[in-house]
Amino acid sequence: MSQQKPSINPLSRIKLSNPWHLLAVGFGSGLSKFVPGTMGTLASIPFYLLLVQLPSLVYCTLVIVAALLGIVICQKTSDDMMVHDHGAIVWDEFVGFWITMSVVPFMGLPIYDWHIIAIGFVLFRIFDMVKPWPISVLDRKVHGGFGIMVDDLLAGVMAAVALWLVLVYWYL
Repeated sequence: MSQQKPSINPLSRIKLSNPWHLLAVGFGSGLSKFVPGTMGTLASIPFYLLLVQLPSLVYCTLVIVAALLGIVICQKTSDDMMVHDHGAIVWDEFVGFWITMSVVPFMGLPIYDWHIIAIGFVLFRIFDMVKPWPISVLDRKVHGGFGIMVDDLLAGVMAAVALWLVLVYWYL
C-alpha cells in the first residue's frame, strides 16, 4: 500500500512581503475565494484612475512597461507556487483592463465617467472569461510568464476595440 504525500496548497507559497508575489496577486485581490480574476480587475480600477491622469503617451508607455514586467512577475510567482497560471495571479487582469481603457483618453471622453468604466470592465471580463479565438489558442499553447500575460493582453486589445465600437455607435 503506497502512501500519498499531502498536497501543498499553492497559495501557502505566496508571501505578500515578496514584491513579485504582491504584484502578481494584485495587492491581495487575487486571493479572493470568489472570482479572483474579476476581483483583480476591480482592484485595477483605482490604478487606472491614477494612470489615466497622465498624458496619453505616458499612460501607454507605463502599460507597456507593466505588460513586460508582468511576464517576470507572473513567471516568478508561478514558479514559486509550482503551478502554471494559478487563478490568484491577476497582474495580467490589471494590465488587460488598462489596455481596454486606453481608448477613453484617445477619444477625448471623460476619463472618470463610471458608465464608461463599467462598460470597459464588463467587456474585458467577457473577453477574458470566454476567450474567443485566438485568445483560446494562446491560453492553451503558450506557457510561462509570457503565456500567463498574452491571453489577457489580447483580451484587453479585443475589449478595447469593442469598447470603442460601443462608445462610437451607442454611447456618444
